[in-house]
Amino acid sequence: MAELPAVGSFLGSLAADERTALGAIGHARSYRRGERMILEGDQNDTTYLVLEGRVRVFTGTPEGNEVTLCVRGPGDLIGEMGALDPGGRRSASVIALEPVRCRVIAARELQGFLEAHPRSALALLRLVIGRLRGADRRRTEFGPYDATRRLARVLMEAADEAAGASASPEGRRDGAAGGVQLGLALSQHELSGLIGASRESVARGMAELRRRGLVTTGRRSVTISDADGLRRFAG
Repeated sequence: MAELPAVGSFLGSLAADERTALGAIGHARSYRRGERMILEGDQNDTTYLVLEGRVRVFTGTPEGNEVTLCVRGPGDLIGEMGALDPGGRRSASVIALEPVRCRVIAARELQGFLEAHPRSALALLRLVIGRLRGADRRRTEFGPYDATRRLARVLMEAADEAAGASASPEGRRDGAAGGVQLGLALSQHELSGLIGASRESVARGMAELRRRGLVTTGRRSVTISDADGLRRFAG
């Protein structure tokens, strides 16, 4: 693969020969911004390897609301559980936040790749474990932390990823301000689903972080002005 894989992504955890082999399976496909890639409840086993762009993973509630689970970007695998557990239904929906270019990989192709490259199977296992741990940690944070601190913790997680993936479009250093600009591309409504709070709580929380000089904001963009201060505030 010609692309430089994002640090911390599944693709970035593979050796060069494994990345080449993974890039040789499946087929290329592009999605427009706002186009749905996976529908919750569907029964299929396709996996997506994101090469460019970012996607939002979310699930629906019985009340008809959407809960954002995460945002994935270049180098990430999407829908891998469908290949690892054939016959199951999709547990979440996925939509393109911006133009996305990816490889679409059938279950048999991914399974064949993992059998031929055992180290990549271990990397995938670590990825799944990491995602489960992250989900568990976020659930435990809903109790002791208020909405503003949950928002701060989500922003710090994004900043840590951006700092470790400076070659990726997820985040970049802002030379003028010395901060980290995050490409979350999430609205306040979508952020509210990510931290388990109302949109009004997200707006108040972002205003409080701005008042403290920890972040600056633009349209669907956040720049962390004081990473150390934000980390202390997040707890």
